[in-house]
This record gives sequence, C-alpha cells and structure tokens, in this order.
Amino acid sequence: MGELKVLIDEESLQNKVEEIANQIMKDYEGEDLIFVCILKGSTFFTVDLARRMTNNVQLEFMKVSSYGENTTSSGKITLELDMKQNIAGKNVIVIEDIIDTGHTLSYILDHLKERKPNTLKLCALLDKTERREVEIDIDYVGFEIPNKFVVGYGLDYNESYRVLPYVGYLE
Repeated sequence: MGELKVLIDEESLQNKVEEIANQIMKDYEGEDLIFVCILKGSTFFTVDLARRMTNNVQLEFMKVSSYGENTTSSGKITLELDMKQNIAGKNVIVIEDIIDTGHTLSYILDHLKERKPNTLKLCALLDKTERREVEIDIDYVGFEIPNKFVVGYGLDYNESYRVLPYVGYLE
C-alpha cells in the first residue's frame, strides 16, 4: 500500500453528519427510531449520527460478511450477527459506512423487510456508484466517492486506519 491521502476531511464529515441528522429528524419528527449499525465499519458514523438526534433512538447491530474468489462482495453473504429486537411496526434506518456493489445491502434490506417494520430506510455515509451491481435506493447519503480504496472513520484495511477522524485513500 502506498501513501495515505485525505479524501474527506473531519470538518466536512461532521458537517454532513449534522445535515443528515437534521433531515432524519425532519422526516421523523417526534417518532421513535431504531438505527441498525452495520458492524464494524459504520460504528463511528452511527454513533455521531445518533448523538445529534432529538428523537428517541435505539441502537441495534448486525454484522455480515461476503466471501468470494476475489475482493468484491459478489460472493456468498453470511449473516454473522443478527439483531435481536422485534422491529415489526417500527421505524428502522440501516446505517452503513459505504455502498459498493450493493449485494450486501440488498441482502440486509431483504432480511429486515421480512420482519415487517413500519418504515425501512437506508443511510450511507459513502456511495461508490460506479461499482454498483445491484439497484439500491439510498434514502440518506453523505458523499458520492470515486472508485478508490478508502479507509478511516470506521473503514479499515486489515483492521488498521479505522480510527482516523477523516476518510482517506491509499495510493
């Protein structure tokens, strides 16, 4: 791996989190919400978003992994950790760090739809649209980014770089 360069600085990230939180509060004024944090990558984003909310927000966690012959997420998707809470009739927002091909998020959304939530929306910090293979509707999106390998603010490379306060890329 080469040099680490800043793609989205800390101030821009935090401004965008504030903007998304304000939009969610406007859309769900006075309503309870369940944020489903997709581990591990969306942890920082989920926490920063939840702390800005005036709504009552409950946190749930899911972990999925995708295995394949290559580095894309087009392989078999495995649910490693499922949320325990009954979400029937509740307002659920899935919080994801990055949407790439869309396979993993499509799997998660289908899995959660079966549980009959009142609303099910998707919030993603980063959207890598040029890599999309599955159509995904993103209700709240932070930044559209180029096809670069990004790290920081929850995203990692072999568990490194995750705690950086900004999003960078490795050249």
